[in-house]
Amino acid sequence: MTRLSCLLTLLAVLAGALPGVASAMISDRSVAKMVAFGGSCAKCELSGRKLAGARFMGADFTAAALVGSDLRGALFHGSVFDKADLTRADLSESQMMGASFESASLTDADLRRAELNGADFSRADLSRADLREIEGMGATFAAANLRGARLDKAELNGVVLARVNAQEASFEAAELTAANLSGGRFDRASFRDAELDMANLRGAVFNAADFRKASLDRTNISGVDLSKARGLTQSQLDEACGDSATKPPPGLVVRSCGGRRMTVRIAAPPAPPAPPAAPRRLIAVD
Repeated sequence: MTRLSCLLTLLAVLAGALPGVASAMISDRSVAKMVAFGGSCAKCELSGRKLAGARFMGADFTAAALVGSDLRGALFHGSVFDKADLTRADLSESQMMGASFESASLTDADLRRAELNGADFSRADLSRADLREIEGMGATFAAANLRGARLDKAELNGVVLARVNAQEASFEAAELTAANLSGGRFDRASFRDAELDMANLRGAVFNAADFRKASLDRTNISGVDLSKARGLTQSQLDEACGDSATKPPPGLVVRSCGGRRMTVRIAAPPAPPAPPAAPRRLIAVD
């Protein structure tokens, strides 16, 4: 599709009713604040656009291009951005409840203080992304690339980080209660002051990872090689449990989980809003 092709039909209609409005919007690189998007706009080209405060409600933007776009404070409720290119996009303070960004590119994107509750980032590329202070309860990042990403002070309770590549990522002071980190790569990652209570770290790799002052209450470290992890103390490992395949740092020991069952209940994230009752095209509202 050509640039803003999904808006041209609407703009043509507006041009007849409101002379000057369509031409002003086309000539300007920005799109009016509080633009609302519904229906389908797969493969749309919106790179570099100013869409701060835009509303994507039940919209389908599969494989859309939004490289470097300004989406601060945007709403993505129940919308699909699978395989979309949001490289270097500003998504800070946005709300993505129930949205899907599966296999999307968010390299170097800014998602500070965004609300990602229940969102799907499976296999997404979030390398070097800024996710500090996000709220992501119940979100999934399964098999995502988080290499070099910053997730300091993030609320990630019940989040799925299974099989992620989070090498050199920072989770300092993050809340990861009951999170699933199984099978992930966390080499040289930082978990300073993080809460990993009741989390599942089974089979994950933590070479040179920093666990200083991290909380590991009832954390499952079965099959985890922590022999090269930094900052771990015996008191921390006394709170966790592992198995015969767990490798603690030299001089430290790990108690066995002993088949003890742990029941973890994390409140489910709010259900995403229902998509529009009938298919709608893009609507621009000043």
